[in-house]
Amino acid sequence: MTDEDGVPILKTAALRPKDAATLLVIRRDGPAPRVLMGRRVRGHAFMPDKWVFPGGRIHASDFRVPTASELAPDTAAALARTCPPPRARALALTAIRETFEETGMILGQPGRAASRGEWRDFLASGHLPDLAPLTLVARAITPPARPRRFDARFFTVDARHFASLDPGAGSGELDEIAWFDWEAALALDLPSITRAILAEVAARDSATDRPIPFHRFERGRHRLLVV
Repeated sequence: MTDEDGVPILKTAALRPKDAATLLVIRRDGPAPRVLMGRRVRGHAFMPDKWVFPGGRIHASDFRVPTASELAPDTAAALARTCPPPRARALALTAIRETFEETGMILGQPGRAASRGEWRDFLASGHLPDLAPLTLVARAITPPARPRRFDARFFTVDARHFASLDPGAGSGELDEIAWFDWEAALALDLPSITRAILAEVAARDSATDRPIPFHRFERGRHRLLVV
């Protein structure tokens, strides 16, 4: 049995969700805003062929990497309502690292630091991650019946803060990466939560004072709360 996204439904005890972060990169250098989307490879175990935003789960190195800037106060305060401040900061770094790994795009400022592990290639580019431009726009926890579960924080960032706007091959997790305006993005084959977040960000584009939504599921029902 599968759910509305075609993902198998577990009949065993629910898995504990892992902390994760996602980044919506938005370009404003044309007649309409465009967002970066990638299509997951067909052979992937989780949501193959679906179009998604770059993102993934937190790693230990996300707590230790040096940065060029810190989170804006409003973003830091909103994140701190979801977890302790050190983990909140690490989640913002997760979004930057995962975007680099999946697209090759660098959200950073010139700077030098030595590192091993997941941040090695990013830091080898001569950049330090730039936290200041990030804005928290949503939180969502994967439904209990999924074979993989994430407690994801969704960030937006203006593409002008990137070192380059040309996505590369990345890690190979995404087999196609492209820019789409809101209407074109909503017409893609999207997971249901991706569609909901995309619609939220499109609405936020003209009303920045909107509350930050928190999507979660309890007893098989979707609940929409506020961060």
